[in-house]
Amino acid sequence: MILGPKPLIQPALRDEALIEDIAAANRDDGQFRLWWLGQSGFLLQWNGCHLLLDPYLSDSLTRKYAATPSPHIRMTALPVQPGRLGFVDVVACSHSHTDHMDPETLLPLLQANPRLRLVIPEAERESIENKLSWPATVGLDQGGATEINGFRINAVASAHETVELDTAGRCRFLGYVVEFGEWAIYHSGDTVLHSALAESLKPFRIDAALLPINGRRPERRVAGNLNAREAAWLGREIGARTVIPCHYDMFTFNTVPVGDFVTAAREVGQGWQVVHCGERWESSRLGKG
Repeated sequence: MILGPKPLIQPALRDEALIEDIAAANRDDGQFRLWWLGQSGFLLQWNGCHLLLDPYLSDSLTRKYAATPSPHIRMTALPVQPGRLGFVDVVACSHSHTDHMDPETLLPLLQANPRLRLVIPEAERESIENKLSWPATVGLDQGGATEINGFRINAVASAHETVELDTAGRCRFLGYVVEFGEWAIYHSGDTVLHSALAESLKPFRIDAALLPINGRRPERRVAGNLNAREAAWLGREIGARTVIPCHYDMFTFNTVPVGDFVTAAREVGQGWQVVHCGERWESSRLGKG
């Protein structure tokens, strides 16, 4: 008996239903909303402004690696075409790997949002601008920050799998702490634990940490990330009020069961929320604001 491919995981909301949900949630009430868009991609909405973090909204990697020993077989259906998101103010990309900085996602976004500001690691500016053929407007290095539309975006070094610097000593892989109003979220991009990570985050009062959980295995032949236990530990170490896991259920060769993270978070007493692709999560769940 020959089994066909497994059916794709369906987003909680997709296409027009997702667009309508984003519009319906858009209130100037001091609260913020998050939608997980798959892999490490999140949409942040606050007081009428929208920030995208590491969006991957195409099948570019599935096509690129189809005939290789590491096929990127998609697990979760695409929640929305990037050109439909015509209300985005800022996109922040943590590094130049395609599942975090995808030209097939970013170019339609830029076309749909002519005033879009793009935040990138300064160390990757030349690489990113060559891929996009579009001038990236803001480059950051670890310890630097920029403020756009009420979002203060602070750059923190990430290690994928090491803290890599360019010839000018600038960090190639970043995470971002985004501060807005009374809130702060941390989006790590791709990272493993490194000696300065927790200490660099403790000065911020993190409400929600968006952390990868897929871990690292040599047989995958790709750079690794935090595993479930490390993500739970890091959330507790930095005092995050909740951890939302990501970087799973996108490609069959590079995923883990999200239940492993839930178990780990419970064991260390770390608050957590599992958000399904295309689902809205609201800060009101934290009981603040």
